[in-house]
Amino acid sequence: MKTPLVLATVSALALTACTSPDTPTNNPNQRTGEGAAIGGLLGALAGVAVGDDAGSRRRGALIGGLVGAGVGAAVGYDLDKQAAELRRDFDNSGIQIINNGNTLTVRMPQDILFPTDSAAVSPTLQGDLRVLANSLQQYPNSVVQVVGHTDNTGAASYNQDLSVRRANAVASVLIGAGTPSSRVSVSGRGEDAPIASNLTPEGRAQNRRVDITIIPN
Repeated sequence: MKTPLVLATVSALALTACTSPDTPTNNPNQRTGEGAAIGGLLGALAGVAVGDDAGSRRRGALIGGLVGAGVGAAVGYDLDKQAAELRRDFDNSGIQIINNGNTLTVRMPQDILFPTDSAAVSPTLQGDLRVLANSLQQYPNSVVQVVGHTDNTGAASYNQDLSVRRANAVASVLIGAGTPSSRVSVSGRGEDAPIASNLTPEGRAQNRRVDITIIPN
């Protein structure tokens, strides 16, 4: 009868342990600590779930918590370190690096990546994509999702096709610079996943982007 209460408590703690990616922080190791906390909580949860009696559940929670904390801290540490290195090495300040706690998203606005109505990567951004490709080789235990996005100007079918072509163009640069193609997946969302209002020029500019999400294995 106590197990549902434990599950609910651990789940609630896990949800509150992680700082929102939008919250400014001066702590370069923020995600390391959060990864350890969340990994420990989820490891303890797994340990409780497999126990047959009170004693085995306690032992499972202890072991699972220790293992989970170690794994979570390692993942968080790598994300903190990789994010800091990318911020240091990118030349264009318009590139956003968003540490989500368990993934890292490199957001490149379309306006710096491509000429209008084009899927040809700007020569000035190819250098930053090569920096990212080098980082991906330094951190090989991850997969990469490259997703293109547009605003809602024009026909939805055209925007969908353009988002796919732009995502493929970015992925081609990453692969050409040494990222194994087996680690890279490509898709386009067209106008279906806005991050700002399409009712203003500023909002539409934010929605025109390519998101490169790094997912640790």
